[in-house]
Amino acid sequence: MAPTDRNTAEARPVEVPLGAARLRGDLGVPRAANGIVVFAHGSGSSRHSPRNHYVARVLERRSLATLLIDLLTPEEERIDDRTAEYRFDIPMLARRLVAIVDWLRAQPETAGLSIGFFGASTGGGAALMAAADRPRDVAAVVSRGGRPDLAGGALSTVAAPTLLIVGGHDEPVIGMNRDAMARMRCHVALEIVPGATHLFEEPGTLERVAVLAADWFDQYLRPASSPGRP
Repeated sequence: MAPTDRNTAEARPVEVPLGAARLRGDLGVPRAANGIVVFAHGSGSSRHSPRNHYVARVLERRSLATLLIDLLTPEEERIDDRTAEYRFDIPMLARRLVAIVDWLRAQPETAGLSIGFFGASTGGGAALMAAADRPRDVAAVVSRGGRPDLAGGALSTVAAPTLLIVGGHDEPVIGMNRDAMARMRCHVALEIVPGATHLFEEPGTLERVAVLAADWFDQYLRPASSPGRP
């Protein structure tokens, strides 16, 4: 069940321009937000993911703004449902995350907020690739059951402190995350949640993910105008 004591105004719909197209999202900004977390959804998922909604509500209670956004347009989603041709196009998804970062920097409401990425599944790879492209803007990354290996050569240039969260029963993904860690030069940590499978559907496992993510973002996100921000 999602937390109910939210320290936030109600999330409002937004659209991020992408050439002639628009990416649809839901932006929630609590009072005195300490940063903003952009959610990069995994393959076949969307901004309506109940798991990411749960995590977003926990982050908002910790005074972090959230942006749940679709990285595909509605037409692309219809095509992807049939062909799966977009969900593994990690460079394209990363470029869209970069466009979202630039959009956030241009909005008065979010321009002064430090930015973090929360990536799930293939979205974890896209988040890391985008973080490598915007090292001065992306201050932290959390990956839930992610595929950091899909970021390829960008892994070695990621500067943002990165937390990789994997379920204890998700053995193939544990191996992929450990291999990715060995290629990364930034501060990176791996948290294995006991008893969890890939989707963290087991009792208490998603709650653990949310706490780990909130603690990481609390540590590494701070206002963009703070002295000493790289």
